[in-house]
Amino acid sequence: MAYDDVFKVIGSFGRYQKILYLLQTLPVVFTAIQACLSVFILFAPDHRCNDTSSILDHAHHQQSNQSLPMDIHIHSSIGEGLRYTKCEVMYHYSNSTPGGSTPSNVSVYSSECRRWVFDTSEFDNTFVTQENLVCRKKLHRTHATMAFMAGFTVGSLGIGIISDRFGRKPAFLISAALHIVSNTVLTWIVDFWVFSMLRFFSGVSVGGLIGTTYVMDLELVGPSMRMLAGTVYMLFWGMGVLLLALMAYLIRDWRWLNLVLALPTIFFLSYYWFVPESTRWLVVRGKTTKAEKILRGIAIKNNRHCPERILTEDHSEACSKKGVSLLAVCSSQIFLFRSFVICLNWLVVACVFSGLSLNVSNLGGDVYLNFFLTSIAEIIGFLLCMPLLDRVGRKPVYIISLMSGGIALVLTIFPILYGQPDLHWVTVLLSLVGKVGSSAAFATIFLYSAEFFPTIIRNSALGVANFSARVGGMLAPYIVDLTRP
Repeated sequence: MAYDDVFKVIGSFGRYQKILYLLQTLPVVFTAIQACLSVFILFAPDHRCNDTSSILDHAHHQQSNQSLPMDIHIHSSIGEGLRYTKCEVMYHYSNSTPGGSTPSNVSVYSSECRRWVFDTSEFDNTFVTQENLVCRKKLHRTHATMAFMAGFTVGSLGIGIISDRFGRKPAFLISAALHIVSNTVLTWIVDFWVFSMLRFFSGVSVGGLIGTTYVMDLELVGPSMRMLAGTVYMLFWGMGVLLLALMAYLIRDWRWLNLVLALPTIFFLSYYWFVPESTRWLVVRGKTTKAEKILRGIAIKNNRHCPERILTEDHSEACSKKGVSLLAVCSSQIFLFRSFVICLNWLVVACVFSGLSLNVSNLGGDVYLNFFLTSIAEIIGFLLCMPLLDRVGRKPVYIISLMSGGIALVLTIFPILYGQPDLHWVTVLLSLVGKVGSSAAFATIFLYSAEFFPTIIRNSALGVANFSARVGGMLAPYIVDLTRP
């Protein structure tokens, strides 16, 4: 007898399961916020050099190496004697004789800027403006984003191992505690490397929370409700990015924005008392007495009639069967090739999905409006999957969403090449179509992969696919950086 038969007794998705589903899925809202937070706290506003100290230092150096006195002529008006750019200041000085005669020659020099003036029309303060992460330090922004993605990768694998070995609930609580500490402490950081380290641990927590809550949700509901549970799970991610768009618009200082979005996650520590362990995991580990108690409680709260015993020996034996190793896929070259193709698709889709979210600051116009529209496009992509996946099929939906999104993104090259200001809306529109396609593709490849891999190696195979997605996520910020000034 299969373990899923217990849902005939307790209900596939009763009232109490809906409450637990809501509680378990709520953290996804805040994982989405942290995944996209770099768009705002690492935003680089328009800026120009505001540094005269480099001019005086260079002038002193020149004067100490001249046999004749030197008069330094510095004009404060831009375009005359002193010209500011984003990353350097250009100036000229003239050598003259001791009698104040006409300058013998005029030389032009440029110097690397060390202080900047930032446009504050969109942001009062970001970590970039605080630490001057522009010009030769502009890659620091990308490094910090990559650190988060690297942590995401570690969390997906590391916390997943903890989840399988010690339980879903301990893995969740560890991830939640790490999430709270890393993101709260980040508010008071002034050093870039400490900032990046905390973003790495934030990524670890996000990877752990996403993997753990997804498994907890699917193990909570009956087989007939799992596709719906998985799709609604993605909608919580969409609600998270919408909430981030709103809060970032209202709070223009990165410190307050980060703190306001980090503190509510303290609530998740209360799950120690409110959310039970996964009964499927308990049965697999042989803890049937505890699992029986939890299942009986769920059935009672769902107003279901309980037999004398819900779990039988058949359930325990069915759940305790050992699966083969992931290496077993190598026994079939066709299966191995298809698995490789799926992992490659995960990498590409995740790279596009993450890259489009990070790229909103490069679209021009209002960054808040761009991010809001991108978030709406993301939700539309998720919603389109719900009616089509069963009616049309997984592969057609995936291929159409991938092709339509890809074609739209390729077409953005034309308004960019023409460079007409009145074509800016075309670029944004095509980007949104690409976001809809990548969102639908991401939701579909997740479901398709779960159904493609055999049950005996499903968790391990999905772990490898998820690792591929995180590699795509780490590449995304560097690809986005290619278009930044």
